[in-house]
Amino acid sequence: MWSLVRLLLAWLGGWGCMGRLAVPVRAWAGSRGHPGPSLLRTRRSWVWNQFFVIEEYAGPEPVLIGKLHSDVDRGEGRTKYLLTGEGAGTVFVIDEATGNIHVTKSLDREEKAQYVLLAQAVDRASNRPLEPPSEFIIKVQDINDNPPIFPLGPYHATVPEMSNVGTSVIQVTAHDADDPSYGNSAKLVYTVLDGLPFFSVDPQTGVVRTAIPNMDRETQEEFLVVIQAKDMGGHMGGLSGSTTVTVTLSDVNDNPPKFPQSLYQFSVVETAGPGTLVGRLRAQDPDLGDNALMAYSILDGEGSEAFSISTDSQGRDGLLTVRKPLDFETCRSYSFRVEATNTLIDPAYLRRGPFKDVASVRVAVQDAPEPPAFTQAAYHLAVLENKAPGTLVGQISAADLDSPASIIRYSILPHSDPERCFSIEPDDGTIRTSVPLDREARVWHNLTVLATELDSSAQASRVQVAIQTLDENDNAPQLAEPYDTFVCDSAAPGQLIQVIRALDRDEVGNSSRVSLQGPLGPDANFTVQDNRDGSASLLLPSRPALPRQAPYLVPIELWDWGQPALSSTATVTVSVCRCRPDGSVASCRPEAQLSPTGLSTGALLAIVTCVGTLLALVVLFVALRRQKQEALMVLEEEDVRENIITYDDEGGGEEDTEAFDITALQNPDGAVPPAPGPPARRDVLPRARAPRQPSPGPAEPLDDWGPLFRTLAELYGAKEPPAP
Repeated sequence: MWSLVRLLLAWLGGWGCMGRLAVPVRAWAGSRGHPGPSLLRTRRSWVWNQFFVIEEYAGPEPVLIGKLHSDVDRGEGRTKYLLTGEGAGTVFVIDEATGNIHVTKSLDREEKAQYVLLAQAVDRASNRPLEPPSEFIIKVQDINDNPPIFPLGPYHATVPEMSNVGTSVIQVTAHDADDPSYGNSAKLVYTVLDGLPFFSVDPQTGVVRTAIPNMDRETQEEFLVVIQAKDMGGHMGGLSGSTTVTVTLSDVNDNPPKFPQSLYQFSVVETAGPGTLVGRLRAQDPDLGDNALMAYSILDGEGSEAFSISTDSQGRDGLLTVRKPLDFETCRSYSFRVEATNTLIDPAYLRRGPFKDVASVRVAVQDAPEPPAFTQAAYHLAVLENKAPGTLVGQISAADLDSPASIIRYSILPHSDPERCFSIEPDDGTIRTSVPLDREARVWHNLTVLATELDSSAQASRVQVAIQTLDENDNAPQLAEPYDTFVCDSAAPGQLIQVIRALDRDEVGNSSRVSLQGPLGPDANFTVQDNRDGSASLLLPSRPALPRQAPYLVPIELWDWGQPALSSTATVTVSVCRCRPDGSVASCRPEAQLSPTGLSTGALLAIVTCVGTLLALVVLFVALRRQKQEALMVLEEEDVRENIITYDDEGGGEEDTEAFDITALQNPDGAVPPAPGPPARRDVLPRARAPRQPSPGPAEPLDDWGPLFRTLAELYGAKEPPAP
């Protein structure tokens, strides 16, 4: 039934839009007997304007949507209708004889809303155009076949908690593909399907808003809202689409901190040092992030001096720590109050405050074994120098606070008194000197004294004892440095020669003043004037000093004003020098005074030349001496027996035998001294050396043959050669 209604609407729509158009046409040859073409004004009646076809129609047969007809067509069957353009021959077909146009398949307006085609009437026999081609449009008529969709969904939005009613959350937008210009197919209306009564939506714009006040994040943080868009203006039969909006409530500082308990109790041992953690306190705040940050403080009570509280790195917990050393014997418990406050407060929510809370804290101090405690944190003692060993310096004292009756033993740590200058009584802590002290060598002695419980050697404590060595006047004043000065022989009487300074090693205040005095009397060559500031001026007297070669030795007497006063004597050397006109020293040596002219350059060169010549002669003599010794050593190393065997000369017979006894060489100790008689010939052996000395000369003395005799003795086992 619905298909018949749609077909009827198409037929009525097509024919209902037809009209007549009169346009000039061209008459062709043969018309009315004229031989050629001519312009005639005739009427053309195309039965059309624009056609409509309902989308999504799917009938069993092609649907007639319109009819083309020309006034030229008089029903004789000579006119043929042609259709060209978009969809011609596939989507749209035309009956060539009647001009009826049919659609052959279902159309979708959302894919293509209209088609532009060309219609023309031609002669069926010759295909000669009877009319010029004309353009017409076939529109696809929309039906509500597309539901609304949300292209950007699902949505996520955030709104602060405790927002007022009507606070905008987000805007959702749906799209309908149907034709908005035709009917209500694309007219959308928004509604909330899920999320009431917390949120609402504007039906026309799709803006989502809060519907109730004071939504609390701590109660419910997230909401899922379902929004529906329905076309046809929201009326029955319209199509709809939906999307989800996830709404998250963001946190605001609307909750003050709150301690879960009113009293916190902690305990700490008395030996806990400053900074030791005693405990943690946390005030609960359901807010998040910076809205939950807190600061803690101690309000009142005795705990503010002994303890301190700070916030941890997360800004949530309060850390209670020891501020100063605790003592069980002095105070066994502390009570005070702690306040927690939000660091960031929103003025819009002050009515929900105050944003702070207070809790009580009690800290119990536990007793612990303690080392002995000295009566002072450090001791400062003093003793005079040069006192005999055993002199009392002072006394220190320590006690066991846990058990005052405990016995304490005292000792000096060796590294603090390496020279063993002091000793301490183990029982009562009395410190005495062990050796005489010298303030000028060392003023301060820093000792470390150890106090140990007799019952428990592990319980020990230390204290610093500074002993100052007090000064006595035990050092006579002396000159600050050795003074060796000069004065020009042309100096005027009363001239300043040298400022002499004195030095006293004793402490300033005991002998702060040093006096100086020189030789007295009318015969004094120099005058010493005391400046009364530890120095004196050496002056020439009114009578000038006699010039002489040796320097003057001026005695100086120094004494201090200590109790008792000490004195010493020193000497200042003063030379009388020859000075140049500008006052500089020319010469102060005695030899310079004796030989004022000095040596000339030529004399110095002659002395140097003589010394060099003597040195050259000595070197030459030593070299010749060494060369002679080396020649004798070469002779000793030669084989003398070979020379004797190869000696080519007539022997002397018995005379040679008597001249030299070979047994003396073999056994010099047992050799019989030669019998007195005429001297034997001594030229036998020297002749054996003749081949090595070709030039004859005077006979060598007998002492020069000593090396040869020693060589023969070594060859024949003799210790010493026979005496010549």
